[in-house]
Amino acid sequence: MAVPKRKMSRSNTRHRRARWKATTPQLVPVTVDGSVRLVPQRLVKAYERGLLGQEG
Repeated sequence: MAVPKRKMSRSNTRHRRARWKATTPQLVPVTVDGSVRLVPQRLVKAYERGLLGQEG
């Protein structure tokens, strides 16, 4: 495991953390039980198989 040789300054730490951004998932229209829903692209197969379509 990598171990830092020197302490990183607060300014450098915050600058590094600020560069990371979460991205919103790409939504795709899918028809589930006759209704069209926008779901993340990576979950389309699960919705088509009926694994995630239940609201409850």
